[in-house]
Amino acid sequence: MKKALVISAIASSQGKTLLTMALLHHYKTKVRPYKCGPDFIDTQFHEKIAQTPSVNLDGYMMNEKQLKWIFDRYMDKDVAICEGVMGFYDGMDKGSSAYDIAKILNLPSLLILDASGSYITIAAILNGMKSFRDDNTIKAVVLNKVSSKMHFDLVKKHIELECEDVVVVGWIEKNLNTLKSRHLGLDLQDLDSDNLDLITKDVLKYIDMTLLESVMDVDVQKVDKYPFKELVKKDEKCVVVYDKNFSFLYHDNLEYLKEVYDEVVLVDSTKDEIIPKDAHKVIIVGGYVETDESYERVKNSRKFRDSLALHVEAKKELYAECAGLIYLGKKIDDKEMSGILDIEFKLGEKRERLGYYEGLDYDTGKIQKGHAFHYSFITKAPKAKIGLYKTTKKTIKDGGYKKDNIIATYLHTMWRV
Repeated sequence: MKKALVISAIASSQGKTLLTMALLHHYKTKVRPYKCGPDFIDTQFHEKIAQTPSVNLDGYMMNEKQLKWIFDRYMDKDVAICEGVMGFYDGMDKGSSAYDIAKILNLPSLLILDASGSYITIAAILNGMKSFRDDNTIKAVVLNKVSSKMHFDLVKKHIELECEDVVVVGWIEKNLNTLKSRHLGLDLQDLDSDNLDLITKDVLKYIDMTLLESVMDVDVQKVDKYPFKELVKKDEKCVVVYDKNFSFLYHDNLEYLKEVYDEVVLVDSTKDEIIPKDAHKVIIVGGYVETDESYERVKNSRKFRDSLALHVEAKKELYAECAGLIYLGKKIDDKEMSGILDIEFKLGEKRERLGYYEGLDYDTGKIQKGHAFHYSFITKAPKAKIGLYKTTKKTIKDGGYKKDNIIATYLHTMWRV
């Protein structure tokens, strides 16, 4: 019997990442991390702690059978810990909330609830969360920012009076000493093994792991038939540019490429590695090229840039997402890029796009679901050949460019779908 848990809350900044981190470190080599939705940052965080790739579970880009297949495909550990996004029900209008993922996969859910400055109201909130949808999988609660054991016992008593089928498995005290000087989830460079040991010990100190594991048993659902488009094998070499600048890569996208192409090679542009001359296709994933730190690496990757230009001159395939799109352009603000495409960008002061979008190829009319998140926008370009429109507004906006064998877009997509 496998064990699994979806960790969620009523909103962001409630402690999901803190508890996820502690559980991943607690289970160490026995755990597979997952993330609800189209996140790239949390998955890197998960992988750093668990030392195994984190897998995105996205109910907007994938249907139910596909979600079940993906979960089963990577469930090669004893335990699965899946971090939710925002609040438990947020995203259900797109089928991509923690509630949706947990329901489809039949995984037990745990809510971490901020108990600071409250006691009976916590039970009312939990009761509302439970009654909002009868088919939810909420099985357990951890109370966060608890001032004392007496405070915990008081909140726990009222939860048990109001919600008989939910177990309160423990609490996390407020103002943990190990977190006071850290920006958890933003900069992981200082989270070495000793630090993780200390933080995990503090976070799990008052959590009954035996009680928690009693609600984590799952039967992983099998999907007999491959639920995606048929794999077309290619006797070709595919190069993926993947490094500190270009790091936004869904783990399943990489595994998909390995299933399709005869050879997949990772190239690090920040080390000025070159594109192999025998490469048939190059993929540049998303990330950051516009920050001062990343731009220094861009400027110092001349051999990489020249080898990419030669690949394009040979009319070979090139696909780029977000930061890859910007890199192919002439410049963003005053920062010069590769100049392969005659496009210019500006970095805005506020977010340009965040959320699910559909990509429209104007030439073929083909639509693909995806996710976009960026502050930059196109200021100068030939007529865009790729449009993005938000599913709720249907407003077409320039989302990229298509030229010869080059496709470059702001849209992040799952390539297996």
